[in-house]
Amino acid sequence: MDKEEEFKTIEILNGLVYCNTAKKYIPKNITISSGKIKRIDLNTKSDPVSPSSFKIDAKNCIVTSSFTDCAVRIREPGSEYKGTMYSELKSAVGGGITRLVCPPDTDPVLDEPGLVKMLINKSVEFKKAIVTPLGALTRRLGGQHITEMGELFEAGCIGFSQANNPIRDNQVLLNAFQYASNFDFPIWLSPRDPWIGRDGDMHSGLTCTRLGLRGVPNCAETLSLVTLLRIAEMTNARLHLCRLSSLESVKIVREAKKQGLRITADVGVHYLHLTDLDIGAFNTNCKAIPPFRGLRDRDALTEGLLDGTIDFICSDHTPVDIEEKTVPFSEAAEGQTGTELLLPLILSWAKRHKIEMHEALNLISTKAATVLNEKVSKVEVGAVANLTVFGVNDRWIVEDQALLSQGKNSPFLGYEMHGKVHATIMNGNLVFLKD
Repeated sequence: MDKEEEFKTIEILNGLVYCNTAKKYIPKNITISSGKIKRIDLNTKSDPVSPSSFKIDAKNCIVTSSFTDCAVRIREPGSEYKGTMYSELKSAVGGGITRLVCPPDTDPVLDEPGLVKMLINKSVEFKKAIVTPLGALTRRLGGQHITEMGELFEAGCIGFSQANNPIRDNQVLLNAFQYASNFDFPIWLSPRDPWIGRDGDMHSGLTCTRLGLRGVPNCAETLSLVTLLRIAEMTNARLHLCRLSSLESVKIVREAKKQGLRITADVGVHYLHLTDLDIGAFNTNCKAIPPFRGLRDRDALTEGLLDGTIDFICSDHTPVDIEEKTVPFSEAAEGQTGTELLLPLILSWAKRHKIEMHEALNLISTKAATVLNEKVSKVEVGAVANLTVFGVNDRWIVEDQALLSQGKNSPFLGYEMHGKVHATIMNGNLVFLKD
């Protein structure tokens, strides 16, 4: 059921809430009123229940802070045939996400304050999730002229990005970093060389050779990465590195952090599971930017998350029209949907690597919000009620009809997932309730 209702009181009954003292999940009842958590009681038969409240039976479910996803393309304006704001916000809250970051590669590009305000205002109307856009670093993402960052920031942008469009002129890049540094604006960039591998289809390697496709070597990422880090060091700019994919990149960022550079980094959740081998018989749903790389690269990304080199995980949600995927691999569009799979993919990743679930969930809540300079509402009395209720052992098959997103381009179609969101609450309002 897709619900967007405001109840005077909401009670979450029998849910498992993490206790920092006991270091485990404990059954509790949570009462929400006026947008905040009013009571948290131990789950006992003597606990009073208001007959007029809306009740959510959370037995055998985890109740946690709602999630933050720092890479969600909502495809509006300009590409509504791939996804509308309503469909993609519905998909986000269906995945327990109540705050998301939107890259600037809409049509038109988010390089004017009016466009940014229009996007934010429209998202507010739906009352589902908070949309925080990234402004374009250069006009029309063309890489030639930097934008009026101050005006875009005042309009609501939380940082500035090129999305997947590299800047070819390093002088322009330096000017942009210097300008942003003067006002302490964060820059979000994907390390991607504008020349090496620019026409590539997948990661350079044996699989690429066997399939007869064009390769994108690791150095397409690392050469750009070294340049970005050097300019960030020169200008003392705040730099966020989007979607690291290789072993060498993790090593470089690890050393840069040791040197005290003002940098953070993320990884897309798909990269923790998939490699170039998963392309199999030309599965276009596995075509991505950056490409899925080798097993050693995948393992290095996990190591980077565990030691703090990589700060958080995102979905890199990119709805693509089915016609752009049902073509030869070299002609197919890049991108995967991910908002509804973010939680189950993280749960399976954590289980495989024996990572505590509470620590894994922090990578899509506390740690992601910290990079945005936002505070996560804790599950405690007096806090704003931003909550996700999910069944950790719920099993479901990823099928077209099971996905709320307008984009069905998932490499996990047909896979069995463990973990399903039952309810999402934002600012005390029920924004999603599972059928």
